[in-house]
Amino acid sequence: MSEAAQAAAEGGCTRHADGLWRCRWCGSDPLYMAYHDTEWGVEERDSRALFEKLLLDGFQAGLAWITILRKRDNFRRAFDGFEPERIARYDAAKVEALMADAGIVRNRAKIEGAVLSARAYLDLQEKGIHFSDLMWEAVGGEVRVNRPARLADIAAETAESRALSKRLKGLGFKFCGPTIVYAAMQACGLVDDHLAGCYRARP
Repeated sequence: MSEAAQAAAEGGCTRHADGLWRCRWCGSDPLYMAYHDTEWGVEERDSRALFEKLLLDGFQAGLAWITILRKRDNFRRAFDGFEPERIARYDAAKVEALMADAGIVRNRAKIEGAVLSARAYLDLQEKGIHFSDLMWEAVGGEVRVNRPARLADIAAETAESRALSKRLKGLGFKFCGPTIVYAAMQACGLVDDHLAGCYRARP
């Protein structure tokens, strides 16, 4: 069978030099491939890690995810490890410092949105609600396993992401539209959208 025929049989995945078939979206960039292999679709239950991913997906809006991946270490440095308690205290001077930081995406609305989202996160904590619980409630607490055959079969948003987006916005979170929320759900393993032929697809 030719590689093209095999690719079709494997659900539109791409075979890489190591012989593994991966979702075509990760291309051949080593950083992107590592992200695909070790993070995307992996179940995450830690509230701070979930918060980080939601914020990064918000910064990605209008950009390619690989751009954010390449800047992620800079983001973590600039945003104090994405600790909500620290981000919530950012003042105008800190926002200006971030706007001058070439290592991150310098978008004022997104930076200020991150501060407001951190404050919303802390408000949840004060009410005794864990951010992880809020996120996972969207899928009933269990990983939602999809098995799309083609990239075109992967949803951009779902009823669950729309409902979660509405709830987050109502709580004061910013840059959390249904598409951004679904990207975070995929990234954190709330849903498993690895293509059917991908070696990372659950059996």
